[in-house]
Amino acid sequence: MPLDWIKATDDPSAAEYIEIAFGGDEDNDPVYLRTNTEPDNVITTTRRKWDAFVLGVKAGEFDHFAGL
Repeated sequence: MPLDWIKATDDPSAAEYIEIAFGGDEDNDPVYLRTNTEPDNVITTTRRKWDAFVLGVKAGEFDHFAGL
């Protein structure tokens, strides 16, 4: 089954961005991440870990990595 890659930007002029694809909706289903500039270099995690990461981003837990 081919993956449906979603651009993690809505800026049509962005030269580089992250793409995400979901392998399902269950906790242990895979989530795939890659950059558009290196599409063969794919990182895989689980849906549970991805959801925890997104909640952490929303809560500001990673702001120090971006100098915020």
